[in-house]
Amino acid sequence: MDPIATRILQLRSDHLGTRRWFYLIAATGEPKKVVHRIESTVLDHLPGRKAVYLSWQQLQTCLQELLNDCDSVAMQYSEKGAIPDISRVDGGTVDLVRSHGTRVISSGDLIQHFESVWTDAQLAQHRQTAQTLTTIVSRTFEQTGRQISLGNSPTELSVQKMILDSFREEGLASEHPPIVAVNENSADPHYQPGPQADSRIGEGDFLLIDLWAKAAGEDSVYADITWTGLFGPSPSEQLREVFEVVRRSRERGVDFLRQRFQTATPPQGWEVDDAVREVVRQAGYQEFFLHRTGHNLGSELHGNGLHFDNLETHDTRLAIPGICCTIEPGIYLPGEFGVRSEINVYLGEQGPEVTTPAQQELLVLPVS
Repeated sequence: MDPIATRILQLRSDHLGTRRWFYLIAATGEPKKVVHRIESTVLDHLPGRKAVYLSWQQLQTCLQELLNDCDSVAMQYSEKGAIPDISRVDGGTVDLVRSHGTRVISSGDLIQHFESVWTDAQLAQHRQTAQTLTTIVSRTFEQTGRQISLGNSPTELSVQKMILDSFREEGLASEHPPIVAVNENSADPHYQPGPQADSRIGEGDFLLIDLWAKAAGEDSVYADITWTGLFGPSPSEQLREVFEVVRRSRERGVDFLRQRFQTATPPQGWEVDDAVREVVRQAGYQEFFLHRTGHNLGSELHGNGLHFDNLETHDTRLAIPGICCTIEPGIYLPGEFGVRSEINVYLGEQGPEVTTPAQQELLVLPVS
């Protein structure tokens, strides 16, 4: 039932698995397996000595032998469910392991090395996707402004379709359609247009577009960006102020990562969130910053590496080399508008690299 272990151990996707198995990778020495008799070959593609059980009593004996020399084991466990993404092993199984005198610790940091560190090819593909997404979002704002100028009154769904058509033309895929949110709809961080919620976009309107995609291919990884713009006259002072606070907090996240890289002390996820959130707090908008600062990127949009989060979770995983995360602070004013600015940061051996062009000022598109 553990998708992380299934991926890391490369179990066959078509295997009918209904019995418990255990695979112990020791710090030194040979790995060890415990499997049920009627599914005794499930781990045969992996190295290590195999023990086979049939009854629950035999399972207890096999586990005791498996854990004899282990003071602690790392499992897909998060104390008190602090990080749900990695808390995949059920409480009863954790109890079972503990009953043999073994301490269970989290495999959160360990998982990153298997699940979240990119290859050079993945990084190159991500960079290309990031540039393509930036081209698509710029073109989408321009085409939307042109339609408004012609009096066509585009809707959120029509703009969303425009983006999805661009994805298909560029050979990109996405788990979900992009967020297209106009005016007060943008104050909902996860707003999605639909048949019952499809606002028109006209002169003077503010628009937020959040789009994410990856190239075709089993090993491809995501890029994920958010841009905002205004169609028509100059932005209000409040809109300018909120955008600037969001921009500065985003830049603070990058600067913080660079500072910690220079001191050779990789931060934990919660520390990055705190650094970004402090800029928003000092500007007086903390209560309107409704989500974590950023999430891990991988072959899934929300990968299994660390998140920059000390709001929804207290993420203590380390920012290790080879992973990529978003930095996307946002300020959401109910009934008015929401501003989010999202970039991607790859943590390379030479330090953090911003892989997506960053929006430095609010887009203002003339429509008359």
